[in-house]
Amino acid sequence: MNFAQPQELDDYLREHPETQMLELLIPDMNGLLRCKRIQRREFADFFAGAFSVPRTIPFLGIRGDMYGGQDQAVIGGDPDQTLRPVAGTLAPIPWLASPTAQVLTGFADNDGSFCWTDPRAPLLRVLEHFGADGLAPVVATELEFYLLADGDGVRPQPLMGRVPGTGLRQSGIQYCMPDDLLDCDAFLEDVRLACELHSVPLTAIHSEFSPGQWEINTHHQQDALLACDHALLLRRLVKGIARRHGLAATFMAKPFAELAGSGLHIHASVYDGKGVNVFAHREPAEPPQMTSTLLGGIGGLANTVNEAMAIFAPNPNSYRRFKAGAYAPAGPTWGYDHREVALRVPVSSEQNRRIEHRIAGADANPYLVLAAVLAGIHHGMRSGADPGEPVTREADLSQSAVSFPTRLDGALELFRAGKVIPGYLGERYAQAYAVQRQGESDLYNGEVPDLDYEWYLRAL
Repeated sequence: MNFAQPQELDDYLREHPETQMLELLIPDMNGLLRCKRIQRREFADFFAGAFSVPRTIPFLGIRGDMYGGQDQAVIGGDPDQTLRPVAGTLAPIPWLASPTAQVLTGFADNDGSFCWTDPRAPLLRVLEHFGADGLAPVVATELEFYLLADGDGVRPQPLMGRVPGTGLRQSGIQYCMPDDLLDCDAFLEDVRLACELHSVPLTAIHSEFSPGQWEINTHHQQDALLACDHALLLRRLVKGIARRHGLAATFMAKPFAELAGSGLHIHASVYDGKGVNVFAHREPAEPPQMTSTLLGGIGGLANTVNEAMAIFAPNPNSYRRFKAGAYAPAGPTWGYDHREVALRVPVSSEQNRRIEHRIAGADANPYLVLAAVLAGIHHGMRSGADPGEPVTREADLSQSAVSFPTRLDGALELFRAGKVIPGYLGERYAQAYAVQRQGESDLYNGEVPDLDYEWYLRAL
């Protein structure tokens, strides 16, 4: 990945001369895209590298708060940091009525590289470890989300399919229901068209187990940073197009207590310099023979999962996914062709042999999730980590007790004490991340929710 040059802007404006505004999409630690809109007269300066924004933007909390404890040598006085456009991401915004385009951006150092404060920087560090060993990961993402019905109540409701010929709404499990595709055809078609505009390689979309829940997949990428760009853009496209259709979309990990949570699944394989998948066995079989390299990668993920949970589940709400019967992994289990495990080896050809990481929530930062996943794989391959015995295909894990951290504070303790993940991400970034997430946890838990009044006010 590199920063765009002025020629890319010139080419774009020749094709889209009507464009008057440009939205600069700025990824932060949360995985949110902060946004600044500039006028056409400022486009050239921005693409020439003469545009700055506050350095504190990546450190903002989910609501835009700044928390104490960050390094004042970095953010003191709220200094400026150069913002640069990411090559290949300039495209129209199809859900707006105004002639506006958007472009992904990154925080840049004077030498033209990504600054360590940019959420891509930890992933770049991890990729350097693979490159030093003559290896390269190939990855893909799967994102789950809910479409929400329009309403004016204080609580959201999932968009349920209509029962034809009635005013009833269809509840219950409707996995891959064709009627859902019919009901949402206009929305889905606009998502497809937007993905084409933004070069996001959409592969499949289907309704999930819960009413109103969907999964959207992208094609695998040899450029891990690009795969994460696609995930962030997908979240933005889905939310923007939903608004255009009078709906809303959410990638919250657990928006409804009684329904399944939404995950961010990562598919990862590793190739050598000759293009050979190092997870592949020379002798195809069914079930497949697991190579020591593949087992090491799985073992590394299992061994580092607890210290990475603050990345996979970054918000207090994230931990509501992890409970028995909630369609989310309960512990660092692994197995072949089993969708209840945390680390799944899907059915595939040997050349496409891969690990599916099923722990992270849809609310997590894709750059940091992928950095932690690849760090675990690399560490496990290097150390020959043992993943233990696999879960058998027929095993029922739906009521398994949760062994992951169940609260953000506990996960942050494990993250700060981590022996592997912080080193891969960079100690400076890891410390800044822990401070930000701890500030968010403290603020969240310091609030008095309505439930306190419902449970305690009259009784106590």
